[in-house]
Amino acid sequence: MTRRKPIINILFYIFLILLALVYLMPIYLLLLTGFKPFNQVDLKTMWDLPRGGLYIDNFIAGYKQLAPNISNSLKMVIPEALLSALLGSLNGYLLAKWKFKGSNLVFSLILFGMFIPYQSILIPLVKFMQSIQLYGDLPGLVMVHIIYGIPITTLIFRNYYAGISTEILEAGRMDGASLLGMYKYIMFPLSAPSFAVVIIWQFTQAWNEFLFAVVLTNQSHWPVTVALNNLAGSQLVQWNVLMAATFMAALPTMLVYIFLGRYFLRGLMAGALKE
Repeated sequence: MTRRKPIINILFYIFLILLALVYLMPIYLLLLTGFKPFNQVDLKTMWDLPRGGLYIDNFIAGYKQLAPNISNSLKMVIPEALLSALLGSLNGYLLAKWKFKGSNLVFSLILFGMFIPYQSILIPLVKFMQSIQLYGDLPGLVMVHIIYGIPITTLIFRNYYAGISTEILEAGRMDGASLLGMYKYIMFPLSAPSFAVVIIWQFTQAWNEFLFAVVLTNQSHWPVTVALNNLAGSQLVQWNVLMAATFMAALPTMLVYIFLGRYFLRGLMAGALKE
């Protein structure tokens, strides 16, 4: 039995490595094509290494085309992630620790927002944005992502706060802390794991979202996903430049998970998604 265990572990790690290679294969082809000149881009030779060295002009050209849109995406996702996390934290705090009549119904109605398809509300959403004069600009897109992010952020924080002892809040109440005071001085400092999960989740979701971005913004305020889609809209597609631009568009979310992924996992293990 003891001899079988190391063999099983080795086979398991080999299986995981194979899965990782399959997952990383598209990124490998992305970079491989991005470092080739246009005359070397061909389906028959897509696995071949670039001849004559790495061709970095593709990345320079891709960045020049996407730089304003990358800036638009950053202006959109940073406030969206922070504000939706804060609102979800407040909602979760009230729904987990301050039960009131109908609180379960309110929580259910908030969660219902997670299951409303984007496509079903596009026309009334556009009409509403036009009526409040936010159509075509980034603030309107930020507001939409915040509202659509509230259900999942509320769920994460509510489940996390439910695992925190109520006696801590009772002690704060006896010391004269107000409702917001207990959140500020007790709950908020304990919420770092959940904030890590929510901010990383909301950042990546908003950065990669396309439908709201293409419908609710005009050309000068396009996020990077919309601009990247339009790079392939001409009759002659420069696949090498497109692949380089695609990698740069995906790079921020990749870096977030590479450098902050351990905080995301710690937040999950701390019970942020515990049902």
